[in-house]
Amino acid sequence: MAVAFFDQALETASRDRLIVHQIAQLQSLLDLVGRSPFYERKLREVGLTSGADVRTLEDLRRLPFTTKSELVDDQESAPPFGSRLTEPVDRYARLHQTSGTTGKPLRMVDTPEAWDWWLRCWSYVYCGAGVGPTDRVFAAFSFGPFIGFWAGFEAASRVGALQIPGGGQTTEQRIQQILDLGATVLLSTPTYAIRMAETARAMGVDLTSSSVRLAIHAGEPGASIPNTRARLEQAWGMEVFDHPGATEVGAWGFECTEHAGVHLIESEYIFEVVDPSTGEPAEDGELIITNLGRGANPVIRYRTGDRAQLTREICSCGRTFSRLRGGVLGRVDDMLIVRGVNLFPSAIENIVRRFDAVDEFVVEVYRERELDEMEIRLEASQADGDLLVRELASQVHVDLGFRPKVTIAPPGSLPRFELKARRVFDRRG
Repeated sequence: MAVAFFDQALETASRDRLIVHQIAQLQSLLDLVGRSPFYERKLREVGLTSGADVRTLEDLRRLPFTTKSELVDDQESAPPFGSRLTEPVDRYARLHQTSGTTGKPLRMVDTPEAWDWWLRCWSYVYCGAGVGPTDRVFAAFSFGPFIGFWAGFEAASRVGALQIPGGGQTTEQRIQQILDLGATVLLSTPTYAIRMAETARAMGVDLTSSSVRLAIHAGEPGASIPNTRARLEQAWGMEVFDHPGATEVGAWGFECTEHAGVHLIESEYIFEVVDPSTGEPAEDGELIITNLGRGANPVIRYRTGDRAQLTREICSCGRTFSRLRGGVLGRVDDMLIVRGVNLFPSAIENIVRRFDAVDEFVVEVYRERELDEMEIRLEASQADGDLLVRELASQVHVDLGFRPKVTIAPPGSLPRFELKARRVFDRRG
């Protein structure tokens, strides 16, 4: 199948040409942010007065990082939207907010031009997955204030696809609508797609015989976790694509049909990976993002908190955009240290998802008699739960060097998620 590009000239441009494009966009952005009290202070503190003062990507690193806590504090001190905006408030036409899973929700507003830029970024996502005019895109989310798949739903028309909203429906109703309308593309979190497969099994529906040929998953890193991806592909008989993005910065990455990592949309953003402790450039570290096309609500050198490994090797699809190996690997602050062993939630999920009998799971870390303990609670469809417990505990021990306590939870007792899943809880205070 021929590779589908959204903007082939930029997606296949040389590194030098991409940088020239980025610098020109950055200079225009910095001229705009002089209208933003939030960023005007930041520029002034490092001696920058206009975009012309930034001629290289190294010059960008003169600017301090922007953090989520800064944005929240700014919003609280200058309610309701903070002091970062560069246009009069009556120019803004869209409001969304972060999900609030890691703290107080952050409100983000966009002008019509900024929202159009969001849809442009999603067009890269769709073209990377090969979505086009013959497709019917089903958006399985609630359409609440969390941005979720709002932009993805609206951008489907940009590539000629039919948009099917799945808001305000039960999981059973969504499955039936997918079948009745012949949907070919699913938009959801990976966790919710697994839940839909579980529900379909209870309904006696074989999703592998449905018309869904691919899914674009976002909201959490599961679609790039190998065994979670395999579980999804097996349950649905579809091709799985990962898409990372964030309310604060936009739809910044996509996976192509080569499935060789997540492409960074370098025509619309500048990306850095830094050591989270020192802030110095690194190949494996925290992802830093500057968006270039959202001048009405800019975010410069934003600390995403996402752990990533960067590669600039040209993909076999022909794109020269840099990639993240394995997508977003997790949160830099999510690492658990249990009895001296460093554990990331994504590594635990990758092990659990090897076992087809596991429908849902929760991990708890706690202290007992002055020792760290980990318990993995499972909902399972396998009759021999004792065997599953032994095999999973043994696999965690082999892969991670730590033997957890594994227990079986009653059916339907563990939480289910439509948006971001939270399965790991550190109870050690």
